[in-house]
Amino acid sequence: MPISLIAGCGDVGSRLAEQLAAAGWQVHGLRRDVSQLPSCVLPVAGDLHEAACPASWPTGELDYLVYCAAATQHDEAGYQLAYVEGLRHVLAWLAEHGQRPRRVLFVSSSSVYGQQGGEWIDETAPAEAQGYSGRIMREAEQLALQSGLAASVVRLTGIYGPGREWLLTQVREGYRVASEPPLYGNRIHADDAAALLAFLLQADARGVTLDDIYIGVDNEPAALHEVVGWLRGQLGVSHWSEQQTVRRSGSKRCSNARARALGWAPQYPSYREGYAALLADM
Repeated sequence: MPISLIAGCGDVGSRLAEQLAAAGWQVHGLRRDVSQLPSCVLPVAGDLHEAACPASWPTGELDYLVYCAAATQHDEAGYQLAYVEGLRHVLAWLAEHGQRPRRVLFVSSSSVYGQQGGEWIDETAPAEAQGYSGRIMREAEQLALQSGLAASVVRLTGIYGPGREWLLTQVREGYRVASEPPLYGNRIHADDAAALLAFLLQADARGVTLDDIYIGVDNEPAALHEVVGWLRGQLGVSHWSEQQTVRRSGSKRCSNARARALGWAPQYPSYREGYAALLADM
């Protein structure tokens, strides 16, 4: 039975924990408020921002570490604290306990890519975003990859799902979006994001050789005006707001070919299936 620890066990981390536990894994989950953890998770109450190791950190062997933090403060200092300093703390806690996991999975973001012309992007594309989020994510990725432990980075694209309904709110309010030039966006349902992480961990446990980097995205990057148009139809929205527009920067199309080549496939292959499921639950 592999033993894993998910540091930053929030929404995606908890979904991952449930999938691993269902497969017979032992799962420790670290977060500040452990009352929010699924019942299948062994709680580790701790703060990634603090250098002191949590008192309930597991002392035995750890086969896998997943670093799945989310910044609570959305500025440069907040990102540095959540992704770089937090990871540095966790790596120090592993060393403190003499633990050397078989692999570290660092959950990153497609914000590392600065491409804006609708280009197709894969894991070999330059990751040279100039914004602080992309720069800091790259720094944290390098920290994981150069940690002396086997490590893989998973760059998730725009996560949506229960509790992540920003675009639905925008559509209901009649927000407009430019169609020329098309603004291409990339997304992945929260369940698929967790399933990809679980798939990679289980592949590693079977002895499959993993790459350093994977992109987590569905099969069909789509122009934002197309997604908004489809959602308007599903929601029965006919009005347009006078002032409000959906604003977003960047335009790129991310490929999941590398993950698919390993045998992974998303449960929700495009925004249509994912949002249909979300709307049905609502």
